[in-house]
Amino acid sequence: MRFRPCIDIHNGKVKQIIGGSLRDEGDTARANFSSEKGAAYYAELYKKDGLKGGHIILLNHAGSEFYEETRKQAFTALRAYPGGMQIGGGITAENAGEYLKAGASHVIVTSYVFCGGTFCWDNLEKLVSVVEREKIVLDLSCRKKGDAYYVVTDRWQKFTDMRVDHETLDQLTGYCDEFLIHGVDVEGKRSGMEEELVHMLGEWKDTRQDIPVTYAGGIGSLEDLERFWQISGGRLDFTIGSALDLFGGEVPYEMVIRV
Repeated sequence: MRFRPCIDIHNGKVKQIIGGSLRDEGDTARANFSSEKGAAYYAELYKKDGLKGGHIILLNHAGSEFYEETRKQAFTALRAYPGGMQIGGGITAENAGEYLKAGASHVIVTSYVFCGGTFCWDNLEKLVSVVEREKIVLDLSCRKKGDAYYVVTDRWQKFTDMRVDHETLDQLTGYCDEFLIHGVDVEGKRSGMEEELVHMLGEWKDTRQDIPVTYAGGIGSLEDLERFWQISGGRLDFTIGSALDLFGGEVPYEMVIRV
């Protein structure tokens, strides 16, 4: 179990938002925290503390007036910690190489591998042919519908037909190096994790020690973190964003990095 730090960038600023509130129209989101420090500051901190495999996420879409400023911030972070962080947000086969060349260890991909709500194997195979499996993280962030979790795309607003379960994870392991999975309905709320999702992922990881799985969403206290360890069996990595004192929360960063 490892802590994976994050740098989320929206409208050119490092922010922590409530996950389901992001909208492309008007570039709006409900923010828990907006930093006066640039993305490079956080990347340098993570580098100093030896934290690898964190996530830089671009929260603006390519047509946004803020897109280039958000990208600029992302590139400063990659230069500050080359090879130390992954990057996601609008990644395609056409632009993935640019981010890897700039210093990203991996590219994180969601919407590109879905077409009209259905998984697009052609796009995934195209991406693998361009950047290789070892550089790809598949983001299967999901919401619960009925009795199952389904991947959501397009700023976590649209349900796909892909269930997040052991069968799906087994199918995709040959196409990526890691999985990143947000429990979207609790993301940014500091209200506790999606325990059913964490349990399912931990059970799968018990049989697949070769591929890391990072869970994000809802861990809001050290007690939550202890509960996460118990439910997952210590087999999942984790991200804490809004709840971290680094981003205005109450969970001590200095304690979390020693987990």
